[in-house]
Amino acid sequence: MWLLGLCSVLVLAATAAVLVGSAMVTRHKAIAAADLSALAAAGKAWEGTESACAAAADIATSMGAQLTSCSLSGVIAEVSVAVSVELGVVGLATAEASARAGPVESVAQRLSR
Repeated sequence: MWLLGLCSVLVLAATAAVLVGSAMVTRHKAIAAADLSALAAAGKAWEGTESACAAAADIATSMGAQLTSCSLSGVIAEVSVAVSVELGVVGLATAEASARAGPVESVAQRLSR
């Protein structure tokens, strides 16, 4: 009887570990997607907000994320993304991340003039 209880506890612990691991991987995926999307947007900043945000959305989508916001302030791009994952009995979880990209401040100031 105690062996059955021990096995049940081990199965529950393993399931919890897998769920936590999946959530952590999803969070890291969101961070990576936000970083690369911000870099893509900053690279297209010269073409305007529409083009920059389209590039960010393309990168986010290719990484399995959804672009939730995108803005340009001069040549500085700021983006936010969301990544959803199904966690079985826990349900759907969403990881969100934001990133900012552009030239260093002194360069950005010269370019904005």
